Amino acid sequence: MSWGTELWDQFDNLEKHTQCGIDILEKYIKFVKERTEIELSYAKQLRNLSKKYQPKKNSKEEEEYRYTACKAFLSTLNEMNDYAGQHEVISENMTSQIIVELARYVQELKQERKSHFHDGRKAQQHIETCWKQLESSKRRFERDCKEADRAQQYFEKMDADINVTKADVEKARQQAQMRHQMAEDSKADYSSFLQKFNHEQHEYYHTHLPNIFQKIQEMEERRIVRVGESMKTYAEVDRQVIPIIGKCLDEIVKAANSIDQKNDSQLVIEAYKSGFEPPGDVEFEDYTQPMKRTVSDNSLSNSRGEGKPELKFGGKSKGKLWPFIKKNKPPPPPPASASPSAVPNGPQSPKQQKEPLSHRFNEFMTSKPKIHCFRSLKRGGATPEDFSNLPPEQRRKKLQQKVDELNKEIQKEMDQRDAITKMKDVYLKNPQMGDPASLDHKLTEVSQNIEKLRLEAQKFEAWLAEVEGRLPARGDQARRQSGMYDAQNPATVNNCAQDRESPDGSYTEEQSQESEVKVLAADFDDEFDDEEPLPAIGTCKALYTFEGQNEGTISVVEGETLYVIEEDKGDGWTRIRRNEDEEGYVPTSYVEVYLDKNAKGAKTYI
Repeated sequence: MSWGTELWDQFDNLEKHTQCGIDILEKYIKFVKERTEIELSYAKQLRNLSKKYQPKKNSKEEEEYRYTACKAFLSTLNEMNDYAGQHEVISENMTSQIIVELARYVQELKQERKSHFHDGRKAQQHIETCWKQLESSKRRFERDCKEADRAQQYFEKMDADINVTKADVEKARQQAQMRHQMAEDSKADYSSFLQKFNHEQHEYYHTHLPNIFQKIQEMEERRIVRVGESMKTYAEVDRQVIPIIGKCLDEIVKAANSIDQKNDSQLVIEAYKSGFEPPGDVEFEDYTQPMKRTVSDNSLSNSRGEGKPELKFGGKSKGKLWPFIKKNKPPPPPPASASPSAVPNGPQSPKQQKEPLSHRFNEFMTSKPKIHCFRSLKRGGATPEDFSNLPPEQRRKKLQQKVDELNKEIQKEMDQRDAITKMKDVYLKNPQMGDPASLDHKLTEVSQNIEKLRLEAQKFEAWLAEVEGRLPARGDQARRQSGMYDAQNPATVNNCAQDRESPDGSYTEEQSQESEVKVLAADFDDEFDDEEPLPAIGTCKALYTFEGQNEGTISVVEGETLYVIEEDKGDGWTRIRRNEDEEGYVPTSYVEVYLDKNAKGAKTYI
């Protein structure tokens, strides 16, 4: 089966067929290229999807990811990243193993095809030239034969005519001989060209053309084989990533199996356990005995604090309603004055006797939570340094976390001090490497930082020991004395509420309507102030790495450059911005600030 023998007269059709083969190959390359673009787009969408549902750093949402169900979801998101990576691998392998190789092969194929058909056309033109030469010699031979025949007839006519002279007859005879000689020469040329053409034609149809067609056939068969190999590679590229994709799916199943509902329930207890005891029964208030009115008015706050009447300063106490109060509020200011109900023998009207239970309950049901301004929340709000606004259990955890953070900072500073000490020793041994005295300032600064951090850690450890019962409670005594002083000086505070902690350990919170209106007005003013993004007033460079874990702070890496949008107001914090969506506070000592002198609100530092 050879194209040279079977398709000897189909030169044009073979040319069209081979061109169609190249077109199909280019179409397959385009198909694979579009597949790689789809894989890349799919991988990008998967990565964006995974990134979209990743917990934001330094947010409340991140705290929820300590539960096993949330960890499993986070593991699923991470596996989806790996899953997307495998689709990127598919795209890369198809591009390098199929698209690039086939594109190069197509160029080679076009050149080879062009060369073969050029040889075919050249052979075709040669046989056509031989044919034209044969036809020309044939026509010349035919013409010379006719001329010789006419010359012979003219000679015979002249020879028969008696009136013609002998010279004319001789001339006609010579002309006839010359024409016969020319006819013989034309016959010889025609015979020669005919033999040559037959030989060339035989070579063309039995040697040259079959060889050319055979090469074209081999070229076409190689193209077909190459297409098949590319299709196998196409499938193999997909098959290679199947085990890794299977591992990703197995990890997702493994993460799902690791979900432990009991453990999550225990984590909820550890996260929100206050450490308080449930409130006791509400005592019966007997309004029929005038001598007990004063006591009945204070029954709500005195149910668990009997025997400590000297600690009662607020008349409208909500000591028994602490489980329903929002715990994330900042601690309220101390009481303005003692209500008449706190006076042991003070006279009370019947109307005042009805207020403690019914009026307080209605007040509790209709009260609205205080709206804090966003700026105060970002800067930490009014949260005390010792976390005394939190329940005991939560306070203990916060203090323990703070102690651990300080210990890490101390260890980091100590490592830095050791490194500087070693460098100084090297300088002492090899003065040509550097001046040892140049490190004294840095060493002193690090030592001061260590001492400062140790004092800070001791302070928090003392508070932690107080919470855990290792030291006597010192904060309660100070708070109670402060409350007593405020109760004796009502004119010093106009709008305030009770102390944040009642004598029986429960949390209380109440604020007058006038104070609430003022706070709300101020808060809304602050909110409107924060609607427009603050302009940058300079730049800063992070001297150390800071992991902002509290709300309102932002994490920075040592050496990172950011924008300053609010300088230190004296509280040790500087507000910075990384981009339009990431901004927050960092310790001023952790950054080196370069303020823009032309910026609005910038100060000039000398």
